Amino acid sequence: MRKSRLNLFKSTSMLISVLGVIMIVATVAAVAYVGFSLVSSNLTGGISSGTQYDQLAQLKSNYSSLEAQFNDTGNKIYMMDNITLEREFVNAKVELVRVQNDISDVDSALSMGKSASEVDDRLEKTRKDLKIAQEAYNSLSVK
Repeated sequence: MRKSRLNLFKSTSMLISVLGVIMIVATVAAVAYVGFSLVSSNLTGGISSGTQYDQLAQLKSNYSSLEAQFNDTGNKIYMMDNITLEREFVNAKVELVRVQNDISDVDSALSMGKSASEVDDRLEKTRKDLKIAQEAYNSLSVK
């Protein structure tokens, strides 16, 4: 009787030890999986925001060149002293200011770590507004 109890105790303690090791291995595997998925999602987000920063830089460059064109044309228009042309210029300049606000909006979204889809939406809005500003500049009768 004592021998069977001793064998039962040995087998039970061995089973508990094996289950403990299995639980430790499973816990380590689960923590490693969660850590890996967090790191990979951060890397993917960094790559996405990297291209968004590149797109923002391109938009800033386009804005700067358009702003220089506006400044040159504005000086010519104000020298002509034509009130109708000045009004057209001011209306076109409003579109340029809208683009500047859009660019700062994209910049703040990137710095705040907004989602990639939200930043992409803001970039697309900025592209559309830049195109509108370019068209408004092109519609001016004096350049």
